[in-house]
Parts: sequence; C-alpha cells; structure tokens
Amino acid sequence: MWDSCFTELKLDYEATKNLGIGDVVMSDEISAGGDIWRIRCYPHGLKQADKGVYLSIFLRFLGKSTRNVTAIFDTFLMNRDGTPSLIHSYHCVKVFPPNGCCSWGYPQFVKRSDLESDYVTDGQVRIMCGVIVFSPENVDNPITVPPSDMSEHFGCLLDHHTDSSSDVSFSIAGETFPAHRAVLAARSLVFRAQLFGPMADAKMPCITLHDIQPSTFKILLRFMYTDALPRDVEDLDKSCSSTVELLQNLLAAADMYHLDRLKLLCAAKLWACVSAETVATMLCCAETHGCQELKTRCLDFFVVDENFKVAVLTEGYFRLMQSCPSVIDEIRARVQTKPR
Repeated sequence: MWDSCFTELKLDYEATKNLGIGDVVMSDEISAGGDIWRIRCYPHGLKQADKGVYLSIFLRFLGKSTRNVTAIFDTFLMNRDGTPSLIHSYHCVKVFPPNGCCSWGYPQFVKRSDLESDYVTDGQVRIMCGVIVFSPENVDNPITVPPSDMSEHFGCLLDHHTDSSSDVSFSIAGETFPAHRAVLAARSLVFRAQLFGPMADAKMPCITLHDIQPSTFKILLRFMYTDALPRDVEDLDKSCSSTVELLQNLLAAADMYHLDRLKLLCAAKLWACVSAETVATMLCCAETHGCQELKTRCLDFFVVDENFKVAVLTEGYFRLMQSCPSVIDEIRARVQTKPR
C-alpha cells in the first residue's frame, strides 16, 4: 500500500536575496503514510562551502512512527510556461528511521543563476514537491497487486504482430514497419489526422515516409507503444558523435509528430552531450525544431567566456550563422550585456 501528498513552494525571488546561507523557508506540515513531513528550502544553500551559489531543498520527517518508513521524495522546478522542468528534477528513495527527525534531499538542487535566468515568473519561483510513502499496512492481505505491465504488453504487440493484427504499415528506404492505427492515433495528433482524417493515407494499407530514417522511425515507433526509449538507446555512449546525430534526428521526428515527452527526453540527453565543440550544433537543432528548453540551456552555456572562444571557431557555428541568424543575434545581445 502507498499514500502520497504533493505541495508547492512559491518563493519570492527578490525577498530571498536578503537571506543568508542556512536561512530556511519551510512548507506547511503535510501528511503522507500516516506521518507528518515538511519541505525545507534554503534559497542560498545549507553549506558554507557552496558559498551561496545553490538553492538546497530537503524533505524532513517529523513522524513518531515506531517502524521504518520508506518514502520517495520527488521534487522539480516549474518552467515559465507551466511545464515541469526535466533538467532540474530529482527523485530518490529513502528509508527514514523511527523515533526521530531526519532530513534527506539535495544540497545543490539548482544554481541561483539558473533560477534567475530560467525559472523566475512574475517574481516567483515555483517548486513542486511530492512524498510517496510505502506502508506495511495490510501486509497480511494475501492479495498482492503487481505493478503495471501495460508498456510490456504493448511492446509485445509491436514485436509479435501478425499480418492479421496490424492494419497499417510504413515503408521507409526499403524497410517495412507494421503497426496499429488505433495505437498511433491515440499517441499522436499528427498520426490521427493522417490515419483517420480526410487525407489519402487514411485508406492506404502501406504509407511511404520520406523525411525520416528507418533507424529513427524504429525508435519512435517503440516509444509510441511503450512510452520509453529502448535500452540500447539509453546505454549509448554520450561522447560519440553518432549518438548525438541519432538523438538530434529523434528530436526532429518527435517534433514532426508532436510527441512532446519524447522531444524533451531527447533534449535532456542532448544537453548531457553538450560541449564547447558541439553547443553550436545543438543550438541549431533546438532552434530548428522548436525546443526552447534545450535552446535556453545551450545559450547560457555558449556565452560563458571559455566556451565562447572555442564554439565560435567550430564548423557548427558557421552552419548556425547560415541557418539561424536570429540565434546569432541572441548570442550577440547576451555577450554585449554581460557584466565585465
């Protein structure tokens, strides 16, 4: 059994500037799993060694339970457009000991400079926090409910299709990919219009696609059935140029078919691959395919002096100048307004 509670911290960003290291902002007491909890936020961090660079956030256990309490602490920032941040999002599992107060969390949750540049909206920073508590109550109940295996079943539907079960296929560069219209339509508005709308494709048993590679479509198709990236993609070497190219192609495909979650998954993985040598190429990809989250992070990275000196000499920068002149204007504006 489990119980959960979510709360939102709203920080007045200007007011936090008057606080010092170790000064705390606390949530109201919240209840989950029969115990009491509180979120403790340190806008200038908890440790003197961090010099006030980071905001820290912790979950504090206030219960008097005589048993160990297993809890999941989820916390993430809210972007300016009201969507959850994938970059500043953390998830941990902690066993809290009984008969005592203890805390668990993230001393370096987010840099204050990132808060100001990316997250302050109407003077406020919004932080969502969730506590999920697993309770040993009803352990004597002989009926155990297993976790959801829906994604596995849909994955098997894709892997073990038969000619009679699939009702559409896609032809890409000589390769054929059988699929199911209802699944694709449920996952993508673009596919819904293509497969059930007035377009000619709606009546075709096999549709030829030209603007996507077979390897990219294979990953995209599996994501649509399982809502996850294949394990071999998760394990790719982030330093390899072919990995970056694959993720860029996948982000472009996700944008094409309006798969926003896949788009952000790719953006988060591409951000992990960013270097001074690749940031211009990443910026071009983010701008071309409307990924503001990746674009903002790359712009911040680009204008750091040591990165800028390398990035402007790369081939990717020259391509960026040709294809995305507006981004060059943004870079120039940021460099000119930087404090000296």
